Amino acid sequence: MSATYWSWETFFNAFPIILEGLKITLGLTVASYLLAMVAGFVWVILESTPVKPFNFIVYWIKEFIRSTPPIVQIFFLYFAWPMVPYVGTSFTPFVAAMLALGIHFSTYISEVYRSGIESVDKGQWEASTALNFSTRDKWTKIVLPQALPPTIPMLGNYLIILFKEVPLAATIGVVGILSIARSYGAQTWSYIEPLTIVALLFLLLSYPSALLIRRLENKMNRRFETKQKKVKVTE
Repeated sequence: MSATYWSWETFFNAFPIILEGLKITLGLTVASYLLAMVAGFVWVILESTPVKPFNFIVYWIKEFIRSTPPIVQIFFLYFAWPMVPYVGTSFTPFVAAMLALGIHFSTYISEVYRSGIESVDKGQWEASTALNFSTRDKWTKIVLPQALPPTIPMLGNYLIILFKEVPLAATIGVVGILSIARSYGAQTWSYIEPLTIVALLFLLLSYPSALLIRRLENKMNRRFETKQKKVKVTE
């Protein structure tokens, strides 16, 4: 069998074809991330209930999801969930991947939310209670505006990690850039060029995002240091 060498002609022929799958890859990333952000709040609410046995169950469900590989969860939702009696239903490959990735990453994002909420000074909670704020106003006007900004860098990091996990969806037939690259390689017997294109696309999209998140993190750290200096001066 003759050796296969790099071909720029193959590279440029494959590039626009693989690029067609980018909208699916990005769409799955955005949909999964939005689900993860919403479900993250749900985990926080469920864990804040005063019933200890219920909290114990929620905790171990979340730990089970977080400790299980995303690929297993994708396979379970797509292949096994339709076989579950009474509650099972079939999902399209896109929806199965979105649910699996979204729920998986929601367990991490819930911890980010929790750390942000716990960072709010206790005096802020007491002041909102003393002013007879409703529960809704307490969260929307006092707690969340202070809890969410410090979590932005970490939320951004999880978005990048999720973006890199999206190719797992190709295993159940989601036609993203990796799936198209594999198909192109199978048709032309040239895998190095299409897979290199996939790697470059992930690099071109994730690296600038990482730089932006790092910049946001530095900005948040400087703001926190400035705030701390002001507190010391007033003291």
